[in-house]
Amino acid sequence: MITRYGLPLAAAGLMLAALAYVLGASKPEAPPPPPEAPPRNPYANAVAGTGIVEPQTESIAVGATVPGVVVEVFVHVNQKVKAGDQLFRQDDRELQAMLKLRKAALAHADAELTRLKNLPRTEDKPLALAKVNEAEENLSDKLDLLNRGEQLLKTRSMSEEEQIRRRKAYTIAKSQLDQAQAQYELLLAGSWKYDLEVAQRVVEQAQVQVDQVTTDLDRLVVRALVDAEVLQVNVRPGEFVGTTAGQAFVMLGNVTQLHIRASIDEHDIPRFREGAPAEALLRGKPEEAYDLRFVRVEPFVVPKKSLTGENTERVDTRVLQVIYAVVNAPKQLYVGQQVDVFIDVDKAGAKPRPTGSGKKATPSSTTTSY
Repeated sequence: MITRYGLPLAAAGLMLAALAYVLGASKPEAPPPPPEAPPRNPYANAVAGTGIVEPQTESIAVGATVPGVVVEVFVHVNQKVKAGDQLFRQDDRELQAMLKLRKAALAHADAELTRLKNLPRTEDKPLALAKVNEAEENLSDKLDLLNRGEQLLKTRSMSEEEQIRRRKAYTIAKSQLDQAQAQYELLLAGSWKYDLEVAQRVVEQAQVQVDQVTTDLDRLVVRALVDAEVLQVNVRPGEFVGTTAGQAFVMLGNVTQLHIRASIDEHDIPRFREGAPAEALLRGKPEEAYDLRFVRVEPFVVPKKSLTGENTERVDTRVLQVIYAVVNAPKQLYVGQQVDVFIDVDKAGAKPRPTGSGKKATPSSTTTSY
C-alpha cells in the first residue's frame, strides 16, 4: 500500500520542489547599487563637461636651460617662493675657472688702455731730447768737416772723392736729426687716437666675454619667475638634468585662487554661453557642489585628452576649454584633481551666486551625459 501510493506522491513532491526552485532562480536579481553616486545635474538645462583643477597661474613646469648635474636644491614641496628666488643650482666649476680667465684678459686689456692714455712717460722725454741734441751736434760736426773740405779741395789738399764722402755724411747726419726731432714730437703728442680706440674696443670685447660667462653662470641657477607655491620637486642633488621639452624638475603655481579648466564637447559649444552660472562637483563626493565664477574662454578648440572610457566616447572629439575661478575653494580641492562641471545655459550672462562652498547639489530629473 505504501509502495503503491508513497512513491508517486514522493515523486510528485520532488517535481513540485524542482519547479519551485526553477521559478525562483529565473527571477531577475535587483541590480547592485553603484560604488558611488553619479553626479547629478543641478540645472534644468545645462552643458556638462569634465574639469581639471589648476593654479591661477596655471601649472608652471620649471626646467633647466642647460644640461648638467644638480649640486643643490633650495626648495621643498608646499614652500612659498617669490619671483627671483633660487630653486636649484647646477655644477658651475668649469664656468668659474673660465670666468677667472676672462677677468684676467679684461684686466690686461684695461691696463694696456691705461698705459696708452698716460703716454708719454716723464722719464722718456729727457732721453728723446738727448737724442735730438746728439743728432744736432753730429750734424754740426759733419757740416764743419764739409766746409773744411771745400777749402781743402780748392787748394788741392784733399781729393774730390773724400769731399763727396763728407757731403754724404752730412746728408745722413741731417736725416738723423730730422728723425730724432720727429720722434721727439711724436713722443710729446702722446698716443694716437686710433690706437686708443682699438685699445678701447679690446677692453669692451673682454668685458663682453666676462658678461657672457657671468650670464652662463647665472643660467645654472634656476629661479622662480613668479610668486607661487612649490607643488612638486622632481630633482635631487647629484642628478643629471637635461633640456628635453616636457621635463618638469620643479612644478610651481599660485594656489591662492584655484581655477578649473572645463572641457566642453564640440557638440555642446553652440549651447554654451559666456558668463553663465556654473557649478563643480567633486568626484567621490558628488553631493558637494561649489560655485564657479567665469574667467575666460580659450578660443582655440583642442583635441580631447581626458577620456572617460565610455563605449560611445569618440577619441577624435575636440573640446572648448573654459576657465572658471572656484569661489571659496575648499581644502579638498587639489591641483590636478578632476571634477564634474555643469553650466546653466538658461541663465546666460547672469552673475554666479556669491555663496559657494559646501552647498548640497539638488538632484534633477534632467541629466546631461558627457
